[in-house]
Amino acid sequence: MARVREFDTDRAVEAAMNAFRRKGFEGTSVQDLVDATGVGRGSLYAAFGSKEGLYLAAMDRYRERHALPLVEVLRQGAPGRELLREALVAAVDEIARDGSRRACLIVGAAMERIAHDPQVAAHVRSTTELLEDALAEVVAEAQAAGQLSGRRGARDLARYLVVTLHGLRVMGAIAPDRDALMAVVDVALDALD
Repeated sequence: MARVREFDTDRAVEAAMNAFRRKGFEGTSVQDLVDATGVGRGSLYAAFGSKEGLYLAAMDRYRERHALPLVEVLRQGAPGRELLREALVAAVDEIARDGSRRACLIVGAAMERIAHDPQVAAHVRSTTELLEDALAEVVAEAQAAGQLSGRRGARDLARYLVVTLHGLRVMGAIAPDRDALMAVVDVALDALD
């Protein structure tokens, strides 16, 4: 008879996500994950198959916690320029609130794992494309409404904004100074014209 799982999987994934954000995949040992989650090694392996399986689950959780809320902001139907500012400010506020200087899991995965792990590459790509698509829609609508110049294509500007969002997270991990990050937001919005 199979044993019933005796831990909260959601809580374990959340704790693992935070551990991976602090130390990266390679820097996080299985013992670190046991300590962070409070779940035994055998139970973690039974639930996730491997450290890699738990990492992929953590990446899914990161997407739910950080990428999807930004996409929701972008789909609110307000004027495009206002939505873009709101999305960037939401990212800055989240970074400033964090205080622990945890890294962006997507940026970390791109730097550490994407070159040799096709599953991680697919996760990073799909999350990035999700953000880029939502941003491109808003930019195109703002250009059509005359709120943004049409000098550059909506897709190019969306990619620029994705790079800006990732850069804000990197800079926030280095120094989560809200005023400095907001100055970057202002420059990025000015560059859209």
